Amino acid sequence: MATAEQGPSQEAVNVHEAKTHLSRLLERVERGEQIVIARAGKPVARLVPIEPAPGKRPLGLYKGQIWMSEDFDEPLPWQIFPGFPLE
Repeated sequence: MATAEQGPSQEAVNVHEAKTHLSRLLERVERGEQIVIARAGKPVARLVPIEPAPGKRPLGLYKGQIWMSEDFDEPLPWQIFPGFPLE
């Protein structure tokens, strides 16, 4: 029962069907499908695959490309504080 609003790869199922066949629906979602769950014919939720987490960045990826001053953690000079708004 896909509609133009849902798109070609989405199927709408009612809440009862979703509760009864959740495992089957999740298998379909794992294969890349999107499932819309409707209550009384009105879409209320969408089951979609979770995007894989990005891989870990290798250590030293930006080595030699970033420079930090030796005094980067020293207190700021008092002359710049008037430029900051007070709460």
